Amino acid sequence: MARTRWHIVREGEALTVARRVPLRWDVSAETRLPPARRLRVAHQVRQDLWRMLRRQRGFAPQVRVCPCDDGLQLRAGGRMHGVYDRGAVEGRIADLLADPDARARWIACAEIRQRSAP
Repeated sequence: MARTRWHIVREGEALTVARRVPLRWDVSAETRLPPARRLRVAHQVRQDLWRMLRRQRGFAPQVRVCPCDDGLQLRAGGRMHGVYDRGAVEGRIADLLADPDARARWIACAEIRQRSAP
């Protein structure tokens, strides 16, 4: 059986998917999403974040999701090592979180499905 290289850190209602622990937020951006399954959303965002920044030397992604009044509060970013332009990296993360196509895909994949009555 293959071992996952992603850590899942639970702190109360908050859930963080991270490449490395302890958690450290060198770069990040935040958004709100409608209600959805937290772990599924976190993995979907993490995948897109990793694809976008995988060539950024020393990047280790993290995505934190916690429930809020109108859905989910999401923070994406992670650790950085070496030289990097913080503003540029955080701008790219913010652009990803604001992308309507990506958001629709994340929610569709993680939607909360109601069980049908027997």
